[in-house]
Amino acid sequence: MSTLTGWERTLERAGEALWAQFFRRDPVELVDALRRECDSNAVVCSETRVVVPNAYDVELAEHVHDELARKAGQVGQVLTDRLAQHGERQGYEWAGPLAVHVTKSCDVPNGRYRVTSTVMRHVSAEGFQAANH
Repeated sequence: MSTLTGWERTLERAGEALWAQFFRRDPVELVDALRRECDSNAVVCSETRVVVPNAYDVELAEHVHDELARKAGQVGQVLTDRLAQHGERQGYEWAGPLAVHVTKSCDVPNGRYRVTSTVMRHVSAEGFQAANH
């Protein structure tokens, strides 16, 4: 079992390294920012239960959004998959269905992106904006 986990981690690291080379630093930084947002909002309910937010909003500066959309297409789904893998490794329980919604913004503090999270009982990419704003 531990051998399989080791292989999974090796494959994941290789995939992230490939992503980093192809897309420069932004997607890897986004994944790290999502992980930090998730970890910092974890609520320990018991020794065996840690609940984390399930709805993540990633606001990208226009130039970052355009570059990632051009090169990656389904950026939101890729980020959702990466965050789901992180949650599984940490043993987290999502507060509901997991979704990462990616939008353009002209008002991000670092000039590239902002990541926020919330708990939403029912979440979908289509309904995210209306429920979150």
